[in-house]
Amino acid sequence: MFRFTEADGLRSSDGSTDAHVERLERLAADILALRDGRLPMSEALAGAPFLEGWIEAATPMPCLVGRVTGHPRLVGAGRPIATSDLWVDARELGWIRTLSRFYRLGRPREPIRGVFG
Repeated sequence: MFRFTEADGLRSSDGSTDAHVERLERLAADILALRDGRLPMSEALAGAPFLEGWIEAATPMPCLVGRVTGHPRLVGAGRPIATSDLWVDARELGWIRTLSRFYRLGRPREPIRGVFG
């Protein structure tokens, strides 16, 4: 995830914004090639790491959960949602960018108080 502040601009959590952008550009180029029917060349696969004994798994990605209004696909006002993966966090400026789109941010939810607090 990238953090964006008015004072510092865009910075990734580890300061390697350019490397992250280049990685995403390579991913996008590979997906576009596959879409266009171009499979990976045998040389590219020959140099790829070999994964054995694998199973499918999922990793958690940051997102925001809230009530959305004006979403292009999720019709309604105040509809509860979880956003797609959070990529740019500019909540100090009132917006975020997820994998899918920009969101304008309203007030955050009040913290939930537990039985003991």
